[in-house]
Amino acid sequence: MIDNSNIGEILSLIETEYNKNRKPIVTKISEKQRNPFLILISTILSLRTKDEVTAVASYKLFEIASTPDEMLTLSNVQIEKLIFPVGFYHRKAEHILQVCKILLDKYSGKVPDNLDDLLALPGVGRKTANLVIVLGYDKYGICVDTHVHRISNRWDYVQTKTPEQTEFALREKLPKDYWKIYNDYFVSFGQHLCKPISPLCSTCSIENFCPKRGVEKHR
Repeated sequence: MIDNSNIGEILSLIETEYNKNRKPIVTKISEKQRNPFLILISTILSLRTKDEVTAVASYKLFEIASTPDEMLTLSNVQIEKLIFPVGFYHRKAEHILQVCKILLDKYSGKVPDNLDDLLALPGVGRKTANLVIVLGYDKYGICVDTHVHRISNRWDYVQTKTPEQTEFALREKLPKDYWKIYNDYFVSFGQHLCKPISPLCSTCSIENFCPKRGVEKHR
């Protein structure tokens, strides 16, 4: 069973796995330079896109434009070509240009550091907004993607039906000391071990703790 009596121990074990595996691309970008704009744009690109595709697209785009001003010198078509083949690249190119214009017009080119202002930007949902707050500004937030939602429920740590419900349940239950690391650890853990279908339970360091809620088959 996993609850607040052992969540610290569990996350320490997950950290060991995290350090063995490839970090998410947005985390790598934030470690090179805590730049909220680059984190915002790379997170927008990452939505419904594999990490390796996001990495290539982000680096190609940022080689040409790494500020809102520079981004607005590019056309929609130019951005599309640079970020292809990320998912929904047509729409994401539109959102990137819209976001950059708003940042310059309303925020003097600076990415806002609060949820409400971030959520008002085109193409920005709660996952993206929280990730910018955590990685861009080192503030407390809980970013919930499919991995966080799935694994938190698989552990029976929360009982929720949507990522948004999971975020609010974690805000109520998860000790604040773990908010910033939670998403990073779970993305890597979900990509490499705790997979959506047939997770690799036999090689998982927390198998004896995990109730495997909803798991029908595992290796």
